[in-house]
Amino acid sequence: MESDAPRKILESVRQASAPRVRTVGAGVPVILRALPQVAASDARLLVLGSMPGAESLRRRQYYANPRNQFWRLVFTAFEQSDPEIYAERVAFLLAHRIALWDVLETCERKGSLDANIARGSEHPNDIAGFLRRHSGVRTIALNGGKAAQLFQSLVAPHLGSTASTLEVLAMPSTSPAHTTPFAAKMTRWKVAFRR
Repeated sequence: MESDAPRKILESVRQASAPRVRTVGAGVPVILRALPQVAASDARLLVLGSMPGAESLRRRQYYANPRNQFWRLVFTAFEQSDPEIYAERVAFLLAHRIALWDVLETCERKGSLDANIARGSEHPNDIAGFLRRHSGVRTIALNGGKAAQLFQSLVAPHLGSTASTLEVLAMPSTSPAHTTPFAAKMTRWKVAFRR
């Protein structure tokens, strides 16, 4: 019998109890809440972004901006075609033991750019707890410079002995705002996805 884990994970994303944003005037930072993690119990790789962009929060899907290269990188790395259907993308990640989440649980930000995250508003997800519950995770891939900076300042100091069992990779951002050529990103991300 086929596992219904992808369906359950997608349902948890759709039914996340907290609102994504507090509505205020245009151009004013809003309080954002991250999406629920996408992870099976046997995860081996955890990909951490900083905080989902506006389109991802609106659609409640990781890397929903069509210009974001994350999904293209995943499926190119495994030499597969991208199904473009979110449930199928998630099922593929789970089958390859790849988990998605973000460093931040909440923050204030205007728009989608990491540069607009209000300093001092950042509150991290419980990454240490995630790693205790997912003991098979041996590698963390940090999606972009902001995710790496936030991880080092807000998460790493609280990992304790778990840190010694992890390989933490600072990866080029998959964001459309990051101008590194796709081929260069692919070289680095392929290594992470295949760990």
